[in-house]
Amino acid sequence: MSAPDLTDIVLHKATRALEVRYADGSAFTLPAEFLRVHSPSAEVQGHGPGQAVLVPGKREVAITGLEPVGHYALQITFSDGHDSGLFGFDYLYRLGRDHDALWQRYLERLAAAGEVREP
Repeated sequence: MSAPDLTDIVLHKATRALEVRYADGSAFTLPAEFLRVHSPSAEVQGHGPGQAVLVPGKREVAITGLEPVGHYALQITFSDGHDSGLFGFDYLYRLGRDHDALWQRYLERLAAAGEVREP
C-alpha cells in the first residue's frame, strides 16, 4: 500500500522537527532525533532483515539540510553529519502513522542495551 500524495513539507528549526502533510489530510510532526534513529540508510537499517543498528545519543541532533530527490523522497542532512539514506514519502508516512509504537520500541531497545538518548 502506498501513501497518499505528499502535499507539504515544513522544517521547524526551533523545535528540530519536520512536518509533513498528505493529500488525505494526515499531518505528522517528526522530531529530528526520531528521524535520525530511524534513518533508512544501510548504516542504520543494515543490509538485510534483522541487521538494524541501535543509534543512541541523538537527543540533540538537528536537521541541517533537506534536498528533494525527484518527486518521491528527501535526503536529510543531520547535525551529526549523517546524510545517507533517502526518506521516501511513503516511508515518512509510515513513520508518522506508526510513530508512537516505533518510538516506544526504540526506547525499550535503548534501555535493554544500557544506552541513553543523551549525546
